[in-house]
Amino acid sequence: MQSHLYCLLLSKKARWVAKGLNGFESSSVCMEFACSPRVCMCFLQRFCFLPQSKDNVSCQPATVKDSRGEALTRVKRGWVWNQFFVLEEYTGLEPLYIGKLHSDMDRGDGSIKYILSGEGAGIMFTIDDVTGDIHAIQRLDREVKAQYVLRAQALHRQTGRPLEPESEFIVKIQDINDNEPKFLDGPYHATIPEMSEIGTSVIQLTATDADDPTYGNSARVVYSILQGQPYFSVEPQTGIIRVSLADMDREVKENYSVVIQAKDMGGQLGGLAGTTTVNITLSDVNDNPPKFAQRLYQMSVPESAPVGSAVGRIRAKDRDTGINAEMNYSIIDGDGRDSFDISTDPTNQFGIITIKKRLDFESKRSYTLKIEGSNTHLDKRFAKHGPFSDTTIVHVSVEDVDEPPVFDAPAYFVEVAEDAEVGTVLKTAYARDPDVANNSIRYSIERTSDPGKYFYIDITSGALMTVRPLDREEVPWHNVTVLAMEMNNPSQIGSVSVTVKVLDVNDNPPQLAQYYEAFVCENAKAGQLIQTVTAVDPDDPLGGQHFYYSLAPEAANNPNFTLRDNQDNSAWVLTRRGGFSQRDQSIYRLPIFISDGEQPVQTSTGTLTVRVCSCDGSGGVLSCDAEAYTLPTALSRGALIAILACIFVLLAMILLMLSLRNQRKKPYLCDEEENVHENIVRYDDEGGGEEDTEAFDIAAMWNPRGTHLGRFRQDMLPEIESLSRHVPQAAVAGAGIGGGTGGVHGYVLAKLLEADHDPGAPPYDSLQTYAYEGEGSVAESLSSLQSATSNADHDYDYLSDWGPRFRKLAEMYGLVSSEKNTRNFTV
Repeated sequence: MQSHLYCLLLSKKARWVAKGLNGFESSSVCMEFACSPRVCMCFLQRFCFLPQSKDNVSCQPATVKDSRGEALTRVKRGWVWNQFFVLEEYTGLEPLYIGKLHSDMDRGDGSIKYILSGEGAGIMFTIDDVTGDIHAIQRLDREVKAQYVLRAQALHRQTGRPLEPESEFIVKIQDINDNEPKFLDGPYHATIPEMSEIGTSVIQLTATDADDPTYGNSARVVYSILQGQPYFSVEPQTGIIRVSLADMDREVKENYSVVIQAKDMGGQLGGLAGTTTVNITLSDVNDNPPKFAQRLYQMSVPESAPVGSAVGRIRAKDRDTGINAEMNYSIIDGDGRDSFDISTDPTNQFGIITIKKRLDFESKRSYTLKIEGSNTHLDKRFAKHGPFSDTTIVHVSVEDVDEPPVFDAPAYFVEVAEDAEVGTVLKTAYARDPDVANNSIRYSIERTSDPGKYFYIDITSGALMTVRPLDREEVPWHNVTVLAMEMNNPSQIGSVSVTVKVLDVNDNPPQLAQYYEAFVCENAKAGQLIQTVTAVDPDDPLGGQHFYYSLAPEAANNPNFTLRDNQDNSAWVLTRRGGFSQRDQSIYRLPIFISDGEQPVQTSTGTLTVRVCSCDGSGGVLSCDAEAYTLPTALSRGALIAILACIFVLLAMILLMLSLRNQRKKPYLCDEEENVHENIVRYDDEGGGEEDTEAFDIAAMWNPRGTHLGRFRQDMLPEIESLSRHVPQAAVAGAGIGGGTGGVHGYVLAKLLEADHDPGAPPYDSLQTYAYEGEGSVAESLSSLQSATSNADHDYDYLSDWGPRFRKLAEMYGLVSSEKNTRNFTV
């Protein structure tokens, strides 16, 4: 069998081959099919009917002989294909013809059926099962899939028996230039230093083309610059952007926008192109020296400005930025170098001039400073642009200020003995006016610094003296503030601190350190120590305290006790005899004489109390109270105290019960009717009607059946009889307790009926809140709150219609009404 591969007249290349059959070199045609010239020419001569070329290529198979000289023959195969080629992006209306499959066993009678399987079979590719023609039924894109592996087989149409073994072949998609180059990472940003040299690399761009780089020039990209000349250029092959203009200055122009184009087909006409933008920024270098805006600056400062305060600020401008514009200011000359200083503000690069020493207008009124501002970071490449520093002159004028008086010393220290006489001059303060006017000074003491008013100062001379005796033991130190005030300007006040130390004088006698109370056992022996005593003295002598102890002269020959001075500011009290008895004497008081060793000698006498106690054999105290022997042995003092406490608690409980019993409320008396008119209760508010739920428990009104008329409250007598003449009889009859409707209205009428028919109920003046009182009731409002808004006279004649309970009021106010009295009264 032998298979035949037919000519493919596809796209440009196939048409070019067809046109070249009569004129082009056969070798160029074969290059398009990527095969050897001999095989290609033979293919064209046999299947495309190409005449014999001038190259005289023989298509006859060469004769190959073996070692014996006999010719060898090759067995022919039934399938002789390896791969098909088809161009991508076919846009025709008809299916694209790819090739033809033919078996040597096919005699053209339709008995052979060709089938196709593999990648894209039936979807991308179809085969005519009779003729073996292969077509592409969908558009092919090499960038999606570059080749398809298919399998073909010839079957007997009737039996389905394979006539040929299944064979595999490849359909390769040939590329066309259908993709433009793309910059995947654009737009780009780059930064280079200003003043860069020509040829300095800025950034390298890479454009990608999806076409096949191994076939033709479809993916061969060439770069060019569309915008950004003459500052920058791009290398066509590598895409590297370089500086093409020297000495580009950031201070002139900082940002550049460069447009780069990438074109395939080697940049030839008809190639596809893509563009991107590169934003290039010039970074700063220190190529500009600082400059002061002025050659001379004028400043002024008051002489009272404190040290360290700012006088003013200057700035040397630098066109550079960042660290290249950082400044350092210094005073390099001038008569104010010792009085002023300058520092640099790191944020704004200002030079801040401050006061270094206190200024005095009267001493020096102006200063001159020569200040230099220089860059701190220099670049040696641009040293030719230097020097990177500048100088200026600052003239500082000192302004005169009315200053407060100044003392001749910052503080005074005075020592004075505590026994100094009143009026002793301690120190004479001196202050002067530092201004040229030299005003007179008046002195005084700030009273808050001398709350005890121990001192006085002469208003004109400044002599500080005592006006009260000093006592070191009371106040050892005094801190007095002396004020100096100008006569012509009292607001100008100077001050100075005067520290007064009060020196000690031996003016206090020594005293026993505490109240001493000792005990001695009845069985004590002579010479036994019963107490050690010490003394204290508020004085503070230079050599320390020295106390001397002895018995007072009146007790020098005391037969019971003696005293021994230990010469260490302490003394022992010893027994002189034994055999003490509580019955004979239970308490001894021993006077002790104490003196100090300073001049003048101060003495005092203290008392030691000694109790006689009964002790056990080891010296432990059993009892020191002589009364214990007179008490009954069966009842101690503690028992008596407990009995008295119980009696006191019992009496307190009885008194409490009686007081609680007396505080109970008693019922009101009902038999003093003659004093009823004196019990008038005045109120100034009007009932709230049905909305008032706080003044009265209205819940009780909704259940009149549960209310017992025979039971009265102890703190309130039956309500007054009112409005009885205006209550309809039908309503009264229907509002009975037993057969009423049970509503609030019925309950109120029942209460009114009860009050009207009770002749024994006195007319106690009380306030009752009913749901139907106020506006809308028969009697309308009983309140006089709204009467103040009207100028009309009140008519109280309606009181006579309210029944016998209001007869007294009707008589009283009927007469008043006739006199046009407009008093407001409400019951």
